[in-house]
Amino acid sequence: MKILKQISLITITYFLCFSLFANHHEESYKLEVIAEDLSFPWGIAFISNEEILITEKTGELRLISQGVLLPEPISGVPESLFKGQGGLEGIVLHPNFKDNQYIYLSFSETDQSNKKLNTLRVIRGKLEGTSLTDVETIFRASPSRKTANHYGAKMVFLKDGTLLITSGDGFNYREEAQKLDNHFGKIIRVNDDGTIPQDNPFTETPGAKPEIWSYGHRNLQGIVINSDGSVVYEHEHGPRGGDELNIIQKGRNYGWPAITYGIDYNGALISPFKEKEGMEQPVKYWVPSIAPSGMTFYDGDLFPNWKGSLFISALVPGDVRRLSLEGSNVVAEEILFNKIGRIRNIVSAPDGSLVMVTDSNKGKLYRVTPK
Repeated sequence: MKILKQISLITITYFLCFSLFANHHEESYKLEVIAEDLSFPWGIAFISNEEILITEKTGELRLISQGVLLPEPISGVPESLFKGQGGLEGIVLHPNFKDNQYIYLSFSETDQSNKKLNTLRVIRGKLEGTSLTDVETIFRASPSRKTANHYGAKMVFLKDGTLLITSGDGFNYREEAQKLDNHFGKIIRVNDDGTIPQDNPFTETPGAKPEIWSYGHRNLQGIVINSDGSVVYEHEHGPRGGDELNIIQKGRNYGWPAITYGIDYNGALISPFKEKEGMEQPVKYWVPSIAPSGMTFYDGDLFPNWKGSLFISALVPGDVRRLSLEGSNVVAEEILFNKIGRIRNIVSAPDGSLVMVTDSNKGKLYRVTPK
C-alpha cells in the first residue's frame, strides 16, 4: 500500500509539473492574423516592421502597410509560370535597400525559345512606391526543364554583399545534381548585379558553371545565415524521408542522389548509401519527412529563450520546428504552431516577432508575439 501511495504521488507530481509547463508554454506567445485571403503566399520581406512584402505564387507581389493589405498588387513584376510547384516565390531586399531600393524576386517562367520548357529566373528591380522599375535579370537557370517541380527559389545575402540562390533538381533531373555543367540541385553565388565573384570555387574548373557555390542538393527551400554571417544553414526536401538540414560550405558536395536517408515515392531504393567519402552529412535529417518550407535564424529580443535558435516551417503535418543549436550540432527540437495548417514560410521581423504564412488559396499571415 505504501508503494502504491508513493507511485500515485510521483504520478500526480509528474502530471502537475507537465500541466504547469504546458500552460506556461501556451501562455508564452500569442498568434495574431495580420492579413488573410492571400493567394498561396510564399516569400516574405520586411521593408520596416509595418511594411511587409509578400509574394503570391499565383504571380502577384503584395504590400501590407500599417497592418492593412493593399488591394492592388505591386505593378511591374514580370510574368511568372504558375504551374505545379512553380510560380512567383522567393523575395529578398538588397542589404542597402534604404539607399538603392532594390528588391530581388525568384520565379519560374516559360522558356521563350521553347514554350514546352521552363526554368528558374531571378530579377532585381527598384521599388518606387507601389511599382517595380528598372527590372533586370541577374540569373537564369540552365538548361531549362520539362517539369514544373523542385525550383528551390530561396535567396540570402551574405555579409560580403554576394547573393546565394537555391536551384532545385527539377525532380526528373536528379542525376544532374552531381554534375557541374548545369544548375540542377545547386546553390548559386553571384554579385548583387548578377556578375560572378572571382573567388567562387569552380571558376577555374573546365566545363563547370562558375556561378556554382555548392552541389548535390535536391529541392532547397530554406537558406539563412546566422547573426554574424559565419554560418550558412540550408534545408531541403528529401524524397520519402530524408529531409535535410545542412551547413553550407564553399565547393562542397552534399550528396544527392548518391547518398540519401530517404527512399523513392514508390518505395524503391534511390541509393544503398547514406554516406560516402567526399560528400557532406546533414547536421539533422527527418524520417518520415516534415516537408521543410522556410527558415529563419532568430536573433531577436522579444523571446530571449529562443535567441540563437533556428525556426523551420513545415508543410507536413503543418507546424514549426524550433531547433536549439550548440556549435554545429542540433541538441533539441521543439514543435510549435501546429494548429494553423500548412505553414509555407517563417521569418523574423525587425521588432523581434516572428511572422508566418499558411499555404492556401486563402492564405493567412500571422505574427507571433509574447503573450
